[in-house]
Amino acid sequence: MQLYRIGAVVTAFFIASFGAISAGSAADLIETKAKRIHLLDADTGFVLLSREADTPFPPGSLAKLMTAEVMFHALGKGQVTPETEYFVSEHAWRTGGAPSRAATMFAKVKSTVSVADLLQGLTVQMANDAAIVMAEGMRGSEESFAQLMNERAKEIGLKDSHFANPTGFPDDTQKVTARDMTALATHLWRTYPEQYALFSQPAFEWNKIFQRNKNPLLNLNIGADGLMTGLAEGHGLSIVASASNGSRRVFATLGGFETDQERVEETRKLLQWGLDGFAMKDLFASKEVVGEATVYGGTASMLPLRVEEKVSVLAPVANPEALHARIVYERPLPAPIREGDRVGELQIWVNDTLSRKVELHAAETVESGTLRQRAFGAVAELLVGWLRQFSWAG
Repeated sequence: MQLYRIGAVVTAFFIASFGAISAGSAADLIETKAKRIHLLDADTGFVLLSREADTPFPPGSLAKLMTAEVMFHALGKGQVTPETEYFVSEHAWRTGGAPSRAATMFAKVKSTVSVADLLQGLTVQMANDAAIVMAEGMRGSEESFAQLMNERAKEIGLKDSHFANPTGFPDDTQKVTARDMTALATHLWRTYPEQYALFSQPAFEWNKIFQRNKNPLLNLNIGADGLMTGLAEGHGLSIVASASNGSRRVFATLGGFETDQERVEETRKLLQWGLDGFAMKDLFASKEVVGEATVYGGTASMLPLRVEEKVSVLAPVANPEALHARIVYERPLPAPIREGDRVGELQIWVNDTLSRKVELHAAETVESGTLRQRAFGAVAELLVGWLRQFSWAG
């Protein structure tokens, strides 16, 4: 794909609505100590801020979100019920229970625990024993359960993540990305609303031991209601979080923090900014022409491009000039082209974050040209075509 100079219609609209168009300011919209960020609006899917979102990192306990997804899916399919009981093996107890000195629900060795209680232990206490007991109970081993985790990950569209166990314990093959984790969290909220509520349960008592929810955001009065924290040696602390102000909801995966306090403070700041720092703006009406593209071998050399549906975006309130757009298509478009054909896309950016893609369609028909027109087009393409790859603006 090549980047092309944005059409005059798009340019005029953005100048009138948001001020001078920027090609991407070097200044950040918000300062943060997070090294990895993927923050999006839940309802629209509009990406508000993204940095190193596709860089893989070890998930730590964030892997338990995928364990939760597998179990929620099994409940929905009737493969298990909340009353189903699983056996606490010596391995589950020693590796994830009290002897492990890690996050645990303190399930007793050689006892049985219901799926309902195990899920509370997993979501509220991020319990390793709960994750292992469910993995062994459903598939016989952690390894077999991890295969199911990866199958489900592929089915729900996680593209760059691989799971090796249900706990997130260190494994060289285990990796996730901030983009995938944000997508997973959004999927859990959208697909399993009843089970999603477990993530905000204030506390859980098991084996006569009372433990409060380990999510540090729940008591900050910012509308946070999930999901999970993680730690991986050499990669810092991370978190997958969500918050709602009643009218909008945001999801974020943030990572690379050095301390718990830094993680909490930065996550609160970014969630509140995501909720309060953007306003919905209408950009284009349905069928509106937004620019043009070059055509090869046709009765016309330029083709107007339109959007099919109304286009609205979340624009940063304090930095409207950060919003810009690029028309992207394969150059040049070969004739014939029929009105309504999909011919490219409009990429909408907030600074250096690609926030949304919108399909662009031909606004009119361009027939194949005469032999003379096609020959002239071929010569013109040889002479100036190479220049286009350098000609873009937003």
